[in-house]
Amino acid sequence: MKPSPLLKIAAWIVGSILSLLLLAVLLIALLGWNWMREPLERYTLEKTGRVLQIEGDLTVDFGWPVARLHAAGVQFANPAWTQEKQMLAAQGVEVSVDLSQLLLRKVAFPEVRLDHAAVFLEQAVDGRKSWLLDLKQQDEDARIAIGRIALDHGTLGYDDAAQKTRIRSELSTSNAATIGGATDLAFTATGTYKGQPLKAQGNGGPVLALRDATQPYPLRGEAMLGRTQVKLNGTVTGLLALTAVDMQMSLKGDSLEQLYPLLGIALPATPAYSTQGRLLRTGTTWRYEQFTGRVGGSDIAGFVQVVTGGKRPMLTGDLRSQLLALEDLGPLIGARPGSVAQAAAQPAATAANPQTPREARVLPDLPFHAERWGSVDADVQIRAKTIARAKALPLEDMQVHLKMQDAVLTLEPLEFGFAGGQLRANITLDGRNNPIQARAQIRARKLLLSQLFPTVALAQTSLGELNGDFDLVGSGSSVGSMLASSNGKMGLVVSGGQISRLMMEKAGLHIWEILTLSLTGDKQVQLRCVVADFDVKQGNMQANALVFDTEVTTLFGSGNINLAEEQLDLTLQPRTKTTSPVALRSPIYVRGSFAKPTVSVDKGRVALRAAGAVALGAINPFLALIPLIDAGPGKDSDCGQLVRDAKATAR
Repeated sequence: MKPSPLLKIAAWIVGSILSLLLLAVLLIALLGWNWMREPLERYTLEKTGRVLQIEGDLTVDFGWPVARLHAAGVQFANPAWTQEKQMLAAQGVEVSVDLSQLLLRKVAFPEVRLDHAAVFLEQAVDGRKSWLLDLKQQDEDARIAIGRIALDHGTLGYDDAAQKTRIRSELSTSNAATIGGATDLAFTATGTYKGQPLKAQGNGGPVLALRDATQPYPLRGEAMLGRTQVKLNGTVTGLLALTAVDMQMSLKGDSLEQLYPLLGIALPATPAYSTQGRLLRTGTTWRYEQFTGRVGGSDIAGFVQVVTGGKRPMLTGDLRSQLLALEDLGPLIGARPGSVAQAAAQPAATAANPQTPREARVLPDLPFHAERWGSVDADVQIRAKTIARAKALPLEDMQVHLKMQDAVLTLEPLEFGFAGGQLRANITLDGRNNPIQARAQIRARKLLLSQLFPTVALAQTSLGELNGDFDLVGSGSSVGSMLASSNGKMGLVVSGGQISRLMMEKAGLHIWEILTLSLTGDKQVQLRCVVADFDVKQGNMQANALVFDTEVTTLFGSGNINLAEEQLDLTLQPRTKTTSPVALRSPIYVRGSFAKPTVSVDKGRVALRAAGAVALGAINPFLALIPLIDAGPGKDSDCGQLVRDAKATAR
């Protein structure tokens, strides 16, 4: 019986395949795999436009689904636009190829081993990436998926002109410590990262698990980024995507503001800081928790968290300080370190040069970086239990709720314990406008006069509570410029209480009473009311009412305070309510700069009274007292009406 034609065809096909396989095996046995080098190089040039050279032997170890390729003397070119000619140059390369993915026209290398290799990757300003293997280096799918890389002596370079980044790293498995008994990978790196000088060193696991989302990769190292020092010790899962991070991290630098170029998140200006804590990442959440440290002279602890993936990163945090140094808050509001002391040391303004020199300014004048505020939204609580401050500033504790939303910064509330009472402020800075639009609403409640001026001995026995309201709006790039352009109301009220009689007699220049009280001891007199009511227009505070009324003396004030020029021009007129046999009777002038205020009297009037007393004394000694007698006619102020008016203007 003759075989059918179909069987003949099948037998011929099988025979041909077996013949080809036998011929291939014979060629491989006689010539090895080196005959594949030229077809492989030609195919690579056709698909990528870049030259692949294999100068040494090529071998293949078959397996399923993974085959292993071994090649010596391998070079693979970078695109023509890059700075480095070769993307890869290695003495030896071992690549495992996933054949199942290759059948789907996808190239996947589960593992790559490189011996004495140099790898240079670069990203162009227009977005092209040298590791993308399409002809234009723009197709994100045209890349080789690499699972793990093992390096033995190598150089890794990365350039990104748009990000001002250029890094060169040396990697080696020789003379390194061990992790879990296996020789680990030591590395050093130098260059620039986002414009900041970089220097780093450390150790990691022997194999770089680029895409392994199940096995944590051990990593420890330290780096200097600009003026910021970072130390890390822990694990990273998925080195490319950073699927998970669990690190002990310490951070040290001159100011948190310097982290902006590195993180792309606006942080406030601060004094020098150092922290130690735990850094975690899960999904889109980064969390720095259980950290402790110092900012300037203040301790700090708590957590901060950043969630990415939204319109912009969301920063939340809860920060605590047991002892907060007041001077450490200066950079937050744009105050220069030591600015008040430097201003006080400057020469005072003169008639020829009435304006205070710029270097002698007291109000904070460093600009806010509002252009960065759109980089992050924030919701942070800050609490300080004790405040270290000058004795003249009776602050006790602080609580702040800081929010940033769409480049609008709010402090609602900002609270201080102050002079036995409380200062509470709601502050809004709208960074969407240039200059920044600002509003400050401040309430002072139950401030004790005895604590308000702790360095003035005569004030320490005073009784009474001060309340006040401030409502200002302004614009500018700094606190100083905002106040210089501000408009609004300011009012302070004290109703009832007691105050040192000696203090009030000194204010009235009542020489007789001052001498008497100095000999017999001070006494308390009734404080009927204190009212300070100012209109603020374009940074100029004009006094509507300025009254200090006691049962013995009333001080009536007038004048203005110029916030733009930081100048005082106030006049206090004392009016005694009782006859004083010896008084010089003169207005009191409060003038000068904020840095160097001066308190003086009308020397001409005082001299005229003294001269009159001398002249009359030449006629009759008793007549010498006439120019020095202060018979009044001071009278009680309408405190009720003054308080009502002040409260009305403060609303």
